[in-house]
Amino acid sequence: MQFRRLIPALACTFLAALCTTAPAIAQGAYPDRPVKVIVALPAGGSADMIARVVTQKMAADLGQPFVVDNKAGASGQIGTPLVSRAAPDGYTLMVSPASFLTTNKSIFKTLPYDPEADFVPITKFVNQPMVLVVKDKQKFPTVAAVIAAAKAAPGKLTYASSGDGSPQHLAGLMFTTRTGTDLLHVPYKGGAPAINDALAGTVDMLFAVLPEALPHIQSGKLHALGLMAAQRTGTLPQTPTMAEAGAPEMNLSAWVGLLAPAKTPQPVIDRLQRAAHAALADPDTRAKLAASGMEVAPGSSQQLKDAISHEIKVHADLVKAAGLVPQ
Repeated sequence: MQFRRLIPALACTFLAALCTTAPAIAQGAYPDRPVKVIVALPAGGSADMIARVVTQKMAADLGQPFVVDNKAGASGQIGTPLVSRAAPDGYTLMVSPASFLTTNKSIFKTLPYDPEADFVPITKFVNQPMVLVVKDKQKFPTVAAVIAAAKAAPGKLTYASSGDGSPQHLAGLMFTTRTGTDLLHVPYKGGAPAINDALAGTVDMLFAVLPEALPHIQSGKLHALGLMAAQRTGTLPQTPTMAEAGAPEMNLSAWVGLLAPAKTPQPVIDRLQRAAHAALADPDTRAKLAASGMEVAPGSSQQLKDAISHEIKVHADLVKAAGLVPQ
């Protein structure tokens, strides 16, 4: 009689234990195959470099390859929707610059994805200051000289960007709006081709993401006039901030972060975040990123979500102030 009473009790205990351990088993199984990481920009740019450096460390931690897949074009509107439509299982991720999730909402009338509803932020990787660079230092020796030349010939001086709505484009809008100048925007399909035309002298200037321009600044092929940051960087200690150069209120960081499709299970998000934070804490990773002028900036999923929401509003105000009509 006592034995018969014991059987249901044991069964309940077993089921309770099974329910408790099942999520842990499922979480422990991820990942069990390669993970695709989409970068909606060409290979060779800073976002691509960051993706490869950090996910290589994450792959070592998680025991599966992380394969970076470049899907460039249309200011992120080719690669980014691929992630929004992917299965929410942690096997398709996105390393994205801020602009595809923030500025694009103001630059374009419609987007093939919703920056806030279609993704789960995992963590920010880095912050990257913007820097104004020119090829012709004789013609444009200072920020003040650029402003004077732009006011003397409205709409004639050109600046390159990696595409409509990119950090370079937003930096140009910030510059023209706050200095009362008019520059001609020339968009490219990524930071690398924009840099190449700046080096060739095809465009007058470039508001560059610092890591992309740094090698050319160090070689003397491009000249840094002003940093869009609150303070100077140790990578370019001689380059003044925009405020020091006479153009205040021009702080802009082009951050890069890791995201997954909406509805990706929380245990998967948590595991990816731990791996990303460990990668960013690795001395070798930090040294590589710092040498390129990047500031490691890991954070929580909620912090990145809040940053996206805040910057969508800030950038919308800037685009409106610049009188830019959404395409």
